[in-house]
Amino acid sequence: MVTVRQSVAITVVASATVLAACLVGCGSTAVKSAAPSVAADEAAIADFNRRYLGAINDGDIATLSSLTTEGHIMLAPGRPALVGKEANDAANGRAFQMFEIDEHWSPLETVISGDLAYQRGTFTVAATPKAGGETRNTSGNFLRIYRRQPDGSWRMVRDMFNSDKPTPAPASN
Repeated sequence: MVTVRQSVAITVVASATVLAACLVGCGSTAVKSAAPSVAADEAAIADFNRRYLGAINDGDIATLSSLTTEGHIMLAPGRPALVGKEANDAANGRAFQMFEIDEHWSPLETVISGDLAYQRGTFTVAATPKAGGETRNTSGNFLRIYRRQPDGSWRMVRDMFNSDKPTPAPASN
């Protein structure tokens, strides 16, 4: 026969076991649902790219700037690195003053690892001088690095691209 004291002890142990199982099961579910899925991250980066590319094609420096970090670095062919948001904003502002830009991207690979992601792909750009003149067409490859921000959004931290056109050989002496 089970005494009242033993019955209370069994109930406490059973309740603790159920609570522990719930915490383990519910806790892991909560953690899993709090962490974005790879598909959600890929969709967020694709949306980021639509907004970033739209800002380039619209000449919208404010939106473009809002999508990069303070430490953003752009590596363009034949130029020194543009280090920091201010340097990038100034260069983009000059380009927007001089050209109407029609840029397109084709991402080929997106890799997400925790709060960092990189994307590789190809691009085309048609830059038409606002003062008149021939449109300059360029195509090439890009590699970008994104970082998840504390609010869960993605921002570009590095941008590197090259041209498919061959680089002229240096003049011989």
